[in-house]
Amino acid sequence: ASTEAGPRDPTKLRDMKRRVLFPLAALFLAGATLALIQTPAKAVHRFTKVTDTIYGAVATGSLVTGSNSGVIINDKEVLVVDSHITPSSARALVSEIQTLTDKPVRYVVNTHFHFDHAHGNQIFQDDVLVIGHEFTREKLAGDPLNEPSFKSFTGSVPAQVEALRAQAAAEVDPIKKKDLEERLDVQAAYSLALKEIRPRAPNVTIRDKMTLFRGGREIQILFFGRGHTGGDVVVFLPKEKVLFSGDLFIGGPGFMGDGYLDEWIATLDELKKLDFETVVPGHGEVIVGGAVAKERIVFVQAYLRDLWTQANDLKRQGVSAADAAKRIDLTAHRAHFPQITTIGVDARAVARVYQVVDQRDKR
Repeated sequence: ASTEAGPRDPTKLRDMKRRVLFPLAALFLAGATLALIQTPAKAVHRFTKVTDTIYGAVATGSLVTGSNSGVIINDKEVLVVDSHITPSSARALVSEIQTLTDKPVRYVVNTHFHFDHAHGNQIFQDDVLVIGHEFTREKLAGDPLNEPSFKSFTGSVPAQVEALRAQAAAEVDPIKKKDLEERLDVQAAYSLALKEIRPRAPNVTIRDKMTLFRGGREIQILFFGRGHTGGDVVVFLPKEKVLFSGDLFIGGPGFMGDGYLDEWIATLDELKKLDFETVVPGHGEVIVGGAVAKERIVFVQAYLRDLWTQANDLKRQGVSAADAAKRIDLTAHRAHFPQITTIGVDARAVARVYQVVDQRDKR
C-alpha cells in the first residue's frame, strides 16, 4: 500500500541533503548531463508498508532501479537495504524516503555486490556506514564495471535505446506511440545514468554476523553461506519477524551467473531456520506469511538441485555449456514457476555451473 506524506521540516531536509548526498557540483563529471539529476514526473517507488517504520521500496517503472530496496526507520535515523542500480536511482530513493520521514539515512546494507543492488553507494558521504560482506567489498573494490554479470546486463543498453527510438518514430497508433516514447525516456535516462557510476565498496564489512541495536530495535545482518554470489547477506528484524532477503531468495528462480548452485541449496536451509513472517525480496512483491515463503524456498531448492544435477550430467558427457543450456529440461517445475514454458535455461547459469565444477576439480 502506498504511504501518506510524512513530516517535512525544510531545515531538517536541507541538513539531510548536505549530510547524505554529495554536493550537486560533484554530479557534473565528464560526460554527465542534467538528465542524470532530473526527477521523473512520476514517483519512482511504491512503498509497501510492513509496519509503521518498515517498508519495501518497489519500482514503479518511471526510472530504472534494478532491484527492490528496504527502508527501516529507527528512532534517530534510517537504514536502507540496497542502494539500487545507479547514483540517480539512489538519489530518487533517498528523496522519496523523505515522504516517509525527515530522519537522515545513516546506514546502508549491500546484500551482495551486483550492480543493481550496490551501484548507488557513491551518493552517500563517508559518515554513512555502508555495510556488506567481505566478499562484497572485495568485488566492489576490484573492477566491478568489467564483471561479466554487469557487462551482460548493460552492454546492450545503447542498442535498446536506439531500437526503441526507431520503433517510436515508426509507430502510427497514438496510444502505442506514447507507450514506446515513455519506455524510450526511461531507457535513455538509464543509459546516461550508467556513465555516472563510480563504484564504491562498503566501508564496514562482516564475515558471519553483525547486530545493530538502534533504540529499541535489533537489526541482524547475517551470512549463511554462498548462494546467489559468494557474499550474500540478509537483514533480519527478529522482533518484527521481517526478513530482507536480497537475491538469496526472491520467491522464484533468479539470475545464477555468479552463483554456487549446490551451496545455495544448503544456504537456503539455514535461511529457513529464521522465524520470519514477512519477506522483502531483492526483486518482486513483498511476501506475506512465513509458511508461504518457506514453501517457496523449498520449490526454489528443488529447481536449483535439478538444474545442478542435469548440468553436471551433461558436462560429464562432454556436452558444451552452450548446448547443455538448450537441452536442460526444467518444465517439471512449471506448476510452481509458470514462467517456465519451454525446454532450455539461461546459458549463463550453465556456464557458471561448469566454471564452479572446473574450479573445484583443480583443487
